[in-house]
Amino acid sequence: MRILHTMLRVRDLQRSIDFYTEVLGMRLLRRSDYPDGEFTLAFVGYQDETEGAVIELTHNWGEHDYELGSGYGHIALEVDDVYRATDEIRRRGGKILRDAGPMNAGTSIIAFVEDPDGYPIELCGPRGQS
Repeated sequence: MRILHTMLRVRDLQRSIDFYTEVLGMRLLRRSDYPDGEFTLAFVGYQDETEGAVIELTHNWGEHDYELGSGYGHIALEVDDVYRATDEIRRRGGKILRDAGPMNAGTSIIAFVEDPDGYPIELCGPRGQS
């Protein structure tokens, strides 16, 4: 396993992209709109996603006000098979927040589990796999 990304909810996507790229020197790696889910994802980092962890900036369309604590989203881990990993985590006594299946408004297979302190962790298949 490896860490893929950390997700942060942002109020102004372009302002956030500008900060991470212009102020912190990261690159905008990819950006995707999901009209059916009314959100946009932008991934920023210092290296390609295949080489290291990045930050996922999530912009939910419309007006949203987040407290700093609720702005945190999740940590993502890459696994070979999301279904198998979810079953194994359940077998080991882990709490499943969302069973393996397609993401909202997309085709990538994901699942969510919860750590002992209540932090959500996303399980994702290898990049390019649906």
